[in-house]
Amino acid sequence: MFDPMADLTGGIADDDGAQQPQPQHQPSRGPRRDGNFAEEVHSVTIHARQRTFYVDLKKSGNGMFFKVSEKSRGGQKTTIMFDAEDLDKFIEAFQEMKSHL
Repeated sequence: MFDPMADLTGGIADDDGAQQPQPQHQPSRGPRRDGNFAEEVHSVTIHARQRTFYVDLKKSGNGMFFKVSEKSRGGQKTTIMFDAEDLDKFIEAFQEMKSHL
């Protein structure tokens, strides 16, 4: 399964648990990179009442994933990430919730 945090560890553990440095990836000239972690493929901003939501589709060495961030009026930020392959499950859940409005 995709682990969006795997690229943040900075190395790969060998058999005795010691960290081995990962090869440095060259930034692409295409989509914007979020540090050395992931390329931004597409982004949507949603302004809703007193909050702003950012929905980003990103691509890392481990695959594609969504990053959903919420920034409240007070400046507090919350973020979740999930595999792109799970998008249909989230859409299904939102459609079910919408049917109960």
